[in-house]
Amino acid sequence: MAEIARPAAKFELLQSDDFEQYLLHERREVAYVLRQLAAHRCMITAYLGSGSRFIMSSVLAVSDDDRRVHLDLGADEALNNEAASANSLLCVTQLDKVKVQFSINAPRIETFGKYPALVADTPEVLLRLQRREYYRLTAPVSHSLICRIPSPGQNSRVEARVIDISGGGLAVIVPPKDMNLSADEKYLDCRLDLPDFGPVTATLRVRNIFRITNRSGTDMLRAGCQFEDLPTPMANAIQRYILRVERDRKAREIGE
Repeated sequence: MAEIARPAAKFELLQSDDFEQYLLHERREVAYVLRQLAAHRCMITAYLGSGSRFIMSSVLAVSDDDRRVHLDLGADEALNNEAASANSLLCVTQLDKVKVQFSINAPRIETFGKYPALVADTPEVLLRLQRREYYRLTAPVSHSLICRIPSPGQNSRVEARVIDISGGGLAVIVPPKDMNLSADEKYLDCRLDLPDFGPVTATLRVRNIFRITNRSGTDMLRAGCQFEDLPTPMANAIQRYILRVERDRKAREIGE
């Protein structure tokens, strides 16, 4: 498999008001997700230790008893050997736009079919970001979507970049030093500037917080937030914005 230079970002769930909904512990459930990754041929970034070194892999198969998982080797033999001698590999991928992350311990190289592959025990836990009740729009790159959140105890606001938005809430990303966010914390009078639709003022409740390590190695905080008691005119403005961005995006795709 060819090695590529665009690894998936690592993410770590720091806080959540409902932590367990993101974690799978049952072996059969974990094995099911792994088999789905294999069926969809999802590319996996397998990180070696805590650094930025990685191999690009994929799930080849899960044993019939759900106890072992086989992963494809990368293109670099030296990195493959390093992966096989590592205590663990942190594996990051996406399945139908749902982020999936798990660790495999004590991987080793064995023959799978006619070719060598990594094999390890099935992960004891798998982190999966569930699909939301609402359709979520990934913020367009054509313009920055900014949410200004009041900083607790200070007469100032933090400008947080919105990475996705729906009728039910949004997700923002900020450097860890800019704001001390807490799960289940409520933030009043948050201001979201929607291009061509004007400002939206909303109350946000933080539902979960992730630490994300991007491709450059920089740590950021991603906070998933829920709108609370959003006035109907504000909700309508958000829905119109989402519909317009999607319509423009589809028009560009057809034009291409």
